[in-house]
Amino acid sequence: MQVAVYGGSFNPPHVAHAMVAAWLRWTGTVDRVCFVPVYRHAFEGRHDKTLAPYPQRCGWCRAMAADLGEGFAVSEIEAELPVPSFTVDTLTALAARHPDRRFRLVVGADVLPQTDHWKDWARIRANFDPIVVGRVGFPLPEGQDIAFPGLSSTLLRDRLRGGESVQHLVTGRVAALLAAPGGNPWRA
Repeated sequence: MQVAVYGGSFNPPHVAHAMVAAWLRWTGTVDRVCFVPVYRHAFEGRHDKTLAPYPQRCGWCRAMAADLGEGFAVSEIEAELPVPSFTVDTLTALAARHPDRRFRLVVGADVLPQTDHWKDWARIRANFDPIVVGRVGFPLPEGQDIAFPGLSSTLLRDRLRGGESVQHLVTGRVAALLAAPGGNPWRA
């Protein structure tokens, strides 16, 4: 079984995350997509990486996975690993726990220029066959002609801070969680 490991802050998750995950399954690229919210971001405190509480982000991801249906799951493995979270360590831990599965990392084309700063990117490439997905505004990955929307969680946070609707930018269950009392951690 091939499993796409789709890590991220998911702060909050949005429809472009859902589109990428669905595309991976619909095209048969992988058998399963596993969302892995970072427990604590290696770059937290920089680049607007202050995170909503981990249980809340995991809940949003579970809601998005439920909206997508069968073949989508959430792993909370990063809560069990040393802080800060490094992708290579998460992938290695998943592979050790599930030796019957082949894990592949999902990254956006926008992230590729940053991989020189990642811990052990060469080992990730060698052992976890990254799936690079296109994103509007960045060069398309080799052999692809599809680019997913340039939507960002930063835009959602800005809208949520201002009391604006994000219903059209998240899946239905995520929208319900954000609209619930206490569901929007960015609203004063």
